[in-house]
Amino acid sequence: MKNVRYLFIAVLFLLTISGGSYAQGGQNVLFQASMYSALDKGVAEGEITVKDLKQHGDFGLGTFNAVDGEMIGLDGEFYQVKVDGVAYRVDDSMQTPFALVTFFEPDETASLNRASDFEQLRQHLDKFLPTKNIFYAIKIEGAFKYIKARSVPGQERPYPPLSQIFKNQSIFEFRDVRGTLVGFRCPSYVKGINVPGYHFHFITQDKKAGGHVLECNLQNALAEIDYIPAFYLALPESGDFFKVESFQ
Repeated sequence: MKNVRYLFIAVLFLLTISGGSYAQGGQNVLFQASMYSALDKGVAEGEITVKDLKQHGDFGLGTFNAVDGEMIGLDGEFYQVKVDGVAYRVDDSMQTPFALVTFFEPDETASLNRASDFEQLRQHLDKFLPTKNIFYAIKIEGAFKYIKARSVPGQERPYPPLSQIFKNQSIFEFRDVRGTLVGFRCPSYVKGINVPGYHFHFITQDKKAGGHVLECNLQNALAEIDYIPAFYLALPESGDFFKVESFQ
C-alpha cells in the first residue's frame, strides 16, 4: 500500500496525501475529502477543516463530523443545515469526514424554464453536457415552486451506515421560494468513491434554510455549469478508515 502513492485512471487523479499538508487546489480541479463508501462504513470523523476546504474551493457540499447535517459552500461561505432546517454559517475550525469542493468558474450557462420534478431537471441538464465522463459543478439560481429537502442529526459511536441514518432524517418542504442549488455530477466510474450522477444541496436566497435535495419543481432559473476534468482525492491518514477491511 505504501509503495502505491499515485494512481492515474484516465482523467481521474487520485492522491493520498501525507504529513497533514494538503496540496493547493487549482482551477478545474474537484477536491474530495475521503470516500462516500467510507462514510457509509462508519468513517464519520475527519481531520480536514472548513479552513482546509477553502484552500481548494469556494463552492461545494458534504457533511460534518458525526454526519451532523448538510454542508453547503457557496461564494466562499460555508453553511451547516441542521435537523431544524436552518442554515448556520460555520466556523473555519469545523471538520468534515466527507466533502467535495472546487473553485467555481462556469463554462456553460443555460436558462431553465420549468422542470416539473428532479428527474426532468436531470434530463434538461444532460443536454448541456459535452460528455458524461468528466465531473461537473453546477449552480442553479432562480425560482422554485417546490423543494423537498432533508438533513440528518449528528450520530454517536459506533457510527451506523448511511441507510440507517437516513431513516431518522428530517424533511423540509419549501414552496414558492427563491434560492440556489449547489451540486455536482460525477461519472459512473467513481461509484463507491462518490455517488454517480447528480447530487444537489439547496439554500434559500436569504441563506437562512436549506438541505439535501430530494425533489424539486423549478419555475425559472439560470444554470451555470463548470467542466472539471481533474479529480483530487484526500484519504484519511489514520483512525477508523485504516480499520475498514473492505470497501466493496
